[in-house]
Amino acid sequence: MKKTLYILGLLLIFCGARINAQNYTTHKVQAGETLEKIAKQYNVSKSAIMSLNPDARQELQVSSVLIIPKPGVIVQQPETTTTQTKTLLGFKTHKVKRKETLYSLSKEYDVTQEDIKKHNPELYANNLRKGDKIKIPEYKIETTVVQAKSPLTTYTVQPKEGKWRIAYKYGITVQELEDLNPNMKDVLQPGDVVNVPNKDEETIKEVDEKYSYYTVLPKEGFYRIKLKTGLTQEQLEKLNPELEASGLKEGMVLKIPFKAENSTIEGVVSETKSNLEEVNLTNVTKDRSIKTVAVMLPFGLHKVNTDSIYDTKKQIKEDRYLSVSLDFYSGVKVALDSLKDLGVNLKVDVYDTQNRESKVASILSRNNFSDTDVVIGPLMPKLFNTVASRLKSDNVPVVSPLTKTVDLGENVFQTRPTEKMIEDAVINHFQKDSTAHFVIISDSKHKSESDKLKTIFSRASVLSSRKERKSGKDAFYVLDQDVVSVLKPGQNIVFLETDNPGFISNVASILNSKINNQTKIILTTTKKDRAFEDEEVRNTHLSNLQFTYADINKSFNEDENNSFAKRYKNQFNELPNTYAVRGFDITMDVVLRLVTSEDLYNSVISAGLTTYVENKFSYKKKLFGGYYNDAIYILKYQDLKIVEIAE
Repeated sequence: MKKTLYILGLLLIFCGARINAQNYTTHKVQAGETLEKIAKQYNVSKSAIMSLNPDARQELQVSSVLIIPKPGVIVQQPETTTTQTKTLLGFKTHKVKRKETLYSLSKEYDVTQEDIKKHNPELYANNLRKGDKIKIPEYKIETTVVQAKSPLTTYTVQPKEGKWRIAYKYGITVQELEDLNPNMKDVLQPGDVVNVPNKDEETIKEVDEKYSYYTVLPKEGFYRIKLKTGLTQEQLEKLNPELEASGLKEGMVLKIPFKAENSTIEGVVSETKSNLEEVNLTNVTKDRSIKTVAVMLPFGLHKVNTDSIYDTKKQIKEDRYLSVSLDFYSGVKVALDSLKDLGVNLKVDVYDTQNRESKVASILSRNNFSDTDVVIGPLMPKLFNTVASRLKSDNVPVVSPLTKTVDLGENVFQTRPTEKMIEDAVINHFQKDSTAHFVIISDSKHKSESDKLKTIFSRASVLSSRKERKSGKDAFYVLDQDVVSVLKPGQNIVFLETDNPGFISNVASILNSKINNQTKIILTTTKKDRAFEDEEVRNTHLSNLQFTYADINKSFNEDENNSFAKRYKNQFNELPNTYAVRGFDITMDVVLRLVTSEDLYNSVISAGLTTYVENKFSYKKKLFGGYYNDAIYILKYQDLKIVEIAE
């Protein structure tokens, strides 16, 4: 009943939505009209009309109504820039007639009013009078079209060059260089071609072998660098003049005297990022002005039969988009109630995208989002990318709530860390243990993960699942003696790379039996999926093995005094699921960032790390792109509960 009533409430919201059409008009197609003719009539491009009216791409239907943008509403990013230069050729004398004005003369002779005044100074103080003789300038106008400069160019790696050297040359961090080259190898080879910022030759720096080079670590200021290098801020700025303008940035490469300690040496693995200081935004002074939030979700309410409770419940059960949308929005609703209690003033517009491109196009064309402070959604990557791209010109931030992969445009906030970030987080966590023995166990499907781990933990023992004798296929088990052969006295950290529940159960059971006073074992994996939660896998074994993994969220403890869970249960008579919690966490974070900073973009600096019920957020900006969240939990099973490991 909870979701049934919720649908009815949402229908009322959508039916009561206002349409702001001040930037658009409509046109009823007449017989014989073409897109070219209509575009010329309204002084807009064909592509602008087609983007708002997808059906017009195939054929124009007589009497159909098209949405037409007013000139200037949709602006395409120019690939070229045009400049004009005016050269004064001479003057023409004009005798002023009755009712003539500066405006009419400027139109008649195609010059500006200011040009006429400039060559007739008396007109600054006096009006035109009939019979006056004035000079009209005549110009030669030359138009120059200049190709826009690409933000990127390519660079060929030279002998003995590593990532930090190239980053230093082009004034970027190593992370930014890696962002520009997603497929770049860990060790660069001479002749490799990489993307770099397109800078003027004179601004590219050269590496001077008489100096050492130091990479700025997270949260590191001039004081900490002075403790390490003995160099004052003034000395550092003298060696690195760009510091005065940019200040210190994480990952920045600085030139320092060769004798300084802890200088960056090519080939050495860089230190992992330390945690940012957590900020509780509920305690920060808030902006009381009204903020406008838009939520776009694929409810698909046009397909729901609200006259029948039975049919509605069946639709919710069978339609995953509808079910996820309702769960997510239920969390949004609880967040909005909580924000209201904190004194936050909001205007919230909810849109049903119906998971259709034509519907999204209609929403964008019929509503003015220029004054919207943030858009949450849509869920699906293709529709999300469309919305983000269309709202980029108005600088409206668009937040991706659930999707793993979206186009990271300048106005995009990706709330979900990537799979690679999750994998790197758990590897970095265990790399700190220099005394442990590492073991890698995998099936053939996950051999690539095993090989990658072996390159990182070069002394690790490797064990593969047994094969079926006849077919040679994976049998998804190892024997007791197989495991005994790879374990050593002391601390053993075992990476298990598989998505087969039976294999997990087999390995965990054997490892559990090997724990004793001489042999300590921690089980981990680079990708924890549902297989580890299968009923075939015993939680007691995982708990005994302190099963450790990285994840984007942690499960809240029902036994704790959780105000959100209580509020949710009071409102919906059940505990929230993961989608509901994520809806709550994202909405709380986005809105609190809005009301405690100038805007969402500035909050990235002022609110470094924020944590809510199950999710946490720490945004970084991608070079030539948007913002991504790299806040990840390291969790472990302990006493049959899942707890966070403080990094």
